[in-house]
Amino acid sequence: MKISTLALAALFLLPTTTFAAQFTPAEFGDAFCKGSIDNDMSAIEAALTPDLAKIIAEAEARNAEIQAAAPDEKPPLGDGLPWRSWPDYADGCEVGDITEDAGKTLVEIRYSFASSPDANYADHLVLIPAAAGSDSWQLDDVNLIDDMTLRSILAGAFEQ
Repeated sequence: MKISTLALAALFLLPTTTFAAQFTPAEFGDAFCKGSIDNDMSAIEAALTPDLAKIIAEAEARNAEIQAAAPDEKPPLGDGLPWRSWPDYADGCEVGDITEDAGKTLVEIRYSFASSPDANYADHLVLIPAAAGSDSWQLDDVNLIDDMTLRSILAGAFEQ
């Protein structure tokens, strides 16, 4: 299922404060793919749970401190936020299976590389309803390969 052009445009024009996306999980996945391909995750950042938004803000602040203290060195988040398992640019992205697990909706995001199909992989968005019984969704985490998550990578990025 593809998100409508008008709905996607509306999503990207919203201010970057935490909100709940009024789209189906598949449409949320399409917006995530678009942001990933376009290297602009601002719309997704606007649809984070408050807890994940706080974790990301703290990580970005700590990263900026490290960068300021050692401007000639690459900081822990020098490749940006780890929205996907690998920082390499994937030229393909599509929504795969959508499943339910313990009150959370998992949206498979399939990354592909036209020149290296053997490098293809999949991550999973972890969406939660914005409120009980709501059709609005917020991103609570990203399950990456090798049992890693966006949250675990951010937590470990600044360990000495």
